[in-house]
Amino acid sequence: MVQVTQPFVHHCLPIRDRNGHKGTFGKVHILAGSVGFTGAPALASEAAVRTGSGLVSLSVPQEIWPVLAVKCQEAMPAPVPPYPELLEKMNQSDSVLIGPGLGRSRATDVRTCHLVAQVTAPLVLDADGINAVAEHIDVLDTRRSRLTVVTPHDGEFLRLRQGEAIGPDREAAALAFAQQHGCVLVLKGHRTITAFPDGDTFLNTTGNPGMAKGGSGDVLAGMILSLLGQGIPPKQAVPAAVWLHGAAGDLAAKDFGEYGMTPSDLLRRIPAAIQQAMDGPG
Repeated sequence: MVQVTQPFVHHCLPIRDRNGHKGTFGKVHILAGSVGFTGAPALASEAAVRTGSGLVSLSVPQEIWPVLAVKCQEAMPAPVPPYPELLEKMNQSDSVLIGPGLGRSRATDVRTCHLVAQVTAPLVLDADGINAVAEHIDVLDTRRSRLTVVTPHDGEFLRLRQGEAIGPDREAAALAFAQQHGCVLVLKGHRTITAFPDGDTFLNTTGNPGMAKGGSGDVLAGMILSLLGQGIPPKQAVPAAVWLHGAAGDLAAKDFGEYGMTPSDLLRRIPAAIQQAMDGPG
């Protein structure tokens, strides 16, 4: 297992192209949100922007689109289009995120499963994107030749494993799932584990209990989406995003304490965490 530290992340983040433009740094697409869950898409999309994405498109239900139009300054929210158009937009993107605050209904789950099967771009599944796939795990298996990152907490991982207990060896459980289903598994929690289907695993070294609040996972999903969309190789992008997420959380805890810090505080400290990594050891 590789321990992910500041020197590791330093070598994962490329210097930004001086001649680059917004199209250079990744065009990403997020499908998220539902009535009562407008914070999740806002957090995920802003996290993608703050992690460096050039263009962030956000598809949300028509009912909450006016709310997201106010919440989002840099991301581009729009009502979810008809399925063929949505699939086309996703397949024209450099990476795709499905799930934060998406809600559960038969129609939503069916759409999610169809997208998982048909999206060709690198795909991140979080929250209700995971829950939809957990009931149709064979859909995940169809993506073996395409990059898929699944980001469960323990409860979601239990559902993915059809109720089978994780056990004391979290690394072994994460790796077994990644290998069985051909995906990258980010098992969130204290010392988050990232497992790849080829057997490589990564142990995160940042983060604190103040991050255990609703919304923190949405931020992480947006950060993973962003680094993948910028073309950083998965074995660098995913563990680096996890480390940066924890480092931003540590900066927020330093300023506000673990009790009072919020996911929004964490979000605003992503740039400082990235700079910390870019500056290198010491």
